[in-house]
Amino acid sequence: MDKISKKIKVILKIKKILETKNLDGYIIPKNDVFFSEYSNPDRLKLITKFSGSAGLAVITRKKNLIFVDGRYIIQAENECGKKFDIFEIPFQNPKKILGQYKKGLYLGYDPDLFTSKNLINNFGYKHTFVPLKNIFEKYYQNKNNRNTKRFYSLDEIIVGESVNSKLKRLIKILNKIKIDNIFISAPENVAWLLNIRGFDNPNSPIPNCRIILTKKKEVFFFSDLNKIKKIKKNPIYKKFSFFDFSNFAKIISILKGKSFCIDENTCSIFNESIIKSKFVIRSRKDPCYFLKSIKNKRELQNIKLAHIKDGVALTKFIYLFKNKKTKWTELKAVKILENLRKKNNNYLYPSFNTIAGSGPNSAIIHYKSNPSTNRIIKKKDIFLLDSGGQYKYGTTDVTRTLCQKKPKKFIRNIYTRVLKGHISVVKSNLNKIKTGNEIDNNARKWLKQIKLDYAHGTGHGVGFFLNVHEGPQGLSKFNEVKLNEGMVVSNEPGYYRKNKFGIRIENMIYIDKEKNNLKFKNLTYVPIDKDLIDYTILNKSEKEYLFEYHLEVYNLLSQYLNKKEKNWLVKLI
Repeated sequence: MDKISKKIKVILKIKKILETKNLDGYIIPKNDVFFSEYSNPDRLKLITKFSGSAGLAVITRKKNLIFVDGRYIIQAENECGKKFDIFEIPFQNPKKILGQYKKGLYLGYDPDLFTSKNLINNFGYKHTFVPLKNIFEKYYQNKNNRNTKRFYSLDEIIVGESVNSKLKRLIKILNKIKIDNIFISAPENVAWLLNIRGFDNPNSPIPNCRIILTKKKEVFFFSDLNKIKKIKKNPIYKKFSFFDFSNFAKIISILKGKSFCIDENTCSIFNESIIKSKFVIRSRKDPCYFLKSIKNKRELQNIKLAHIKDGVALTKFIYLFKNKKTKWTELKAVKILENLRKKNNNYLYPSFNTIAGSGPNSAIIHYKSNPSTNRIIKKKDIFLLDSGGQYKYGTTDVTRTLCQKKPKKFIRNIYTRVLKGHISVVKSNLNKIKTGNEIDNNARKWLKQIKLDYAHGTGHGVGFFLNVHEGPQGLSKFNEVKLNEGMVVSNEPGYYRKNKFGIRIENMIYIDKEKNNLKFKNLTYVPIDKDLIDYTILNKSEKEYLFEYHLEVYNLLSQYLNKKEKNWLVKLI
């Protein structure tokens, strides 16, 4: 069965179920049961063909609706075809669009795939929600179900803190807020807390698992039991109790205490209902999110090392792109960069699907080239390359916008304003600016002077050998999380003109403390394409920053470059 026929067949099946059960619609989220960034299986893609990382669809009896944010509008238009009406959130959210019905709707949903917060935030209280589990599971094959690769533990020398120390810190928090038990439903938080990794996700080493931790330091570990044979032998985990996911309700029934902490973003309605059958939920925020956002000295040391090795691969790539006379295509660029990364023995795989867009494709914010969209990169094209790597000691994420021929002045004008925003972020006064939304606003200032903007945040948190996108910290209009020493975020303002070109400059940065002053410092050291810069727009301080940045790039990377690469790089200083 080809993909198109499968998509149509599933939609028809859902519409038939709506009639049978007298429902008005059925909701399909992007996430899987683990609320992972990379869903497996990807139900939304199966039904809509939309491949972006965030979105939500509603199949009604007469219409098919899909809701995506500004990053994905162009992509949704290209992938979903005419069978779906496309709406941009937050401006046209499901609550607003479906709220136009005078009477509330009866909407089917899978309680394993939604949290209470998510369902209400998206749809409000007006509608009636009817749980329907696994109504079209047979139409896809979850390859991950057959994956039996075992979880493994990370040495303390890599992560900088023992499992015992982390558990004690978390229990101290539970005691402080007077909670007896916590359900850690986010696999990435379990991975951080227990210093384990796995092979269940395509772009991150996150093992699909959950735990219950009691204030008495009891750990009930839930996973595929075939995958934990290795860690069970490790003395660190000898006191843990291991169970299949199906035993969750049974364990809840025998637990002691009165109260629970869950996470409002990753604890499904189904699991929440099991916990509420016996316990009072007193907190809906998993403290692990904040704890793991503060990187310790060892983590930062290893992240820096990962970025140096990654910077070497990217610098070599940029040299080739700027100097090698060959027929470049988007897919060829992806392959060459991947081969350069693979020369490092500690490189594992990309931290996300590489974005390599040229010309009009560069305007698609999260574009992924494939044989049908693959373009020859013309000399006049703007080429946007957003990529990252998972190394055994860190996660990277970097974007460079490149050209082979000096572009027109108006493009250089826009690029330089993006660059000014990028520089303003890293030079932020963190003693005065405490949250990411303030920084985000400052980064947009130079584009707004010419009435331009971009439809994504200025930066996201990044994990340590975990997810490339990590909360709670971030640089966006809506992020009010206080920025702290040790946090890592991306710095990536941009601009995108539909069907024409896209621009983004991204470094990873971290918060350091010097003489009681907090400041951002770069983790990414990769040359910035100076052929795209209009120097008349830069002030003295910005020019000095570029000089110092490229000098540091040279000092850190030159020992790993050949003579031609070094000679080229030194000219950028």
